[in-house]
Formats: sequence, structure tokens, C-alpha cells
Amino acid sequence: MRARFAIPLLFLLLPLSALAANKPCVTAEQAAKMPNKDVCISAHIYDVVELPDGTRYLDICSPDTPDEKCIFTLVSFNADREVVGELLKYRSEDVHVRGIVRPMHGRAGMIISHSRQFYGGPEKFKPNPRLAHGFEGSSDRPPIRDPNLRSQGRPRSFMNTRDQEARPEQKQSK
Repeated sequence: MRARFAIPLLFLLLPLSALAANKPCVTAEQAAKMPNKDVCISAHIYDVVELPDGTRYLDICSPDTPDEKCIFTLVSFNADREVVGELLKYRSEDVHVRGIVRPMHGRAGMIISHSRQFYGGPEKFKPNPRLAHGFEGSSDRPPIRDPNLRSQGRPRSFMNTRDQEARPEQKQSK
């Protein structure tokens, strides 16, 4: 009877322990010192600036801070507009954004490629185009060209057939 209640209780406590394991968000200044790390930053969005090519920047530096003193930036590219959504709703708001801190034109920055980053989720997965070249999901062909996976027109053998030793002659029994 106790086991019947203990198992569902265990499944209820697992998500709570996962939330407790999450690291707290850091400031943009602290995140700028953590290149190539997946972190959560806490920032106030002062403005959302959109360039003619569709790239959007979330300005986290106060208006009285000169541009050269602003050491961190949040950017969303036009290709991710559909999955990121509208960013103007974050103007004048405090946000928590998760992502990988990357060097960007002399300052640190984070790319916003999915809306789930505002809720603690990871960036959008983008496969490496060099690894997936010519790969289609409907194909039976593997995504990489591994010579060990090809038959080479003959059966594969463990040893090179040219390096075989001659067998010792067995005595013939009479």
C-alpha cells in the first residue's frame, strides 16, 4: 500500500528537484565575463531596435550609458523571427534570458533564436551544415560518409588477406 503512494510522490518531487538545480540568473556584466557558457541573464530592456535587414537588438543599457561602455547585447536575427515572436512586448520590462554568451564585435552578446529562452529553455538547435551536407530525412543513406559503412564491392574482412601466414602442414594419419 505504501509503495502505491511512494512512486507517484517520487514523480512529483523530481520536477521540484530539477527546479532547485537551476542556477540563478546573473547580470549582464557578470555574463560578459563568461564567454562560451550557457547562462541565464537578468536584464532590463530599455528599447528594441530593428535594423532594415530585420535583425532586432534588445537594448539593455540605460539611455545615459554611452555605446562604447555597453558591454553586452541581445540580438535576434530575421531568420528566427517566427519562432522568437514579437519582441516589442519586452520593452521597459525586466527579463530572464537563457543562452550561450558569445563574443560579438568587441563586446559579449547572446543570440535569441527561440521564444523559450525567455522561460529558461535552450536556444534553437541549428545543425552543422558541414556535417549534414546532402542528407535528407527520407533517405536510407546515413548522414555522414564513413568508409567503414561502405561495402567496397567485396565482403569486409578482419585481417588483410595479403598478410596471412602459411599454415603448418598437418601429419596425415594412416
